[in-house]
Amino acid sequence: MESLKTVMQGVAVQLVISRTYSLSMCMSLRYEPTDPYVVRAVFFTHTDEPTEWVLGRDLLADGLRGSAGCGDIRVWSAVGRGDQAMYIVLGTPAGTALLEVPVQDVKAFLESTEALVPRGTESGHIDWDLELANLFANG
Repeated sequence: MESLKTVMQGVAVQLVISRTYSLSMCMSLRYEPTDPYVVRAVFFTHTDEPTEWVLGRDLLADGLRGSAGCGDIRVWSAVGRGDQAMYIVLGTPAGTALLEVPVQDVKAFLESTEALVPRGTESGHIDWDLELANLFANG
């Protein structure tokens, strides 16, 4: 199977605490063509260990055009309301985080991923023999 490069991008985000207070943090986005349906987002703060979330690439792309997702992860863009941000809500049993992310950074990242693996062609980049072997090995 053809080896393609990884797309990585750091993004400065705001963890929204209240209407008047937010905490700056860094998010690192990573896309591997060998796992073509997902984007790994790692969040760094000054006090905590990094936290990784696995997001659907289509979920992020759909969130650029409107509201997307349900349950633990929701994404939407506020660009149409004069804002240049998109919002990501991450929910766990311990609580919920609202992140404000520059929409242009996400858009540029997704364009780079789609240059490697266009939407709709993801299944052609999966090593199905390896996936089946892993499935049978794990019972």
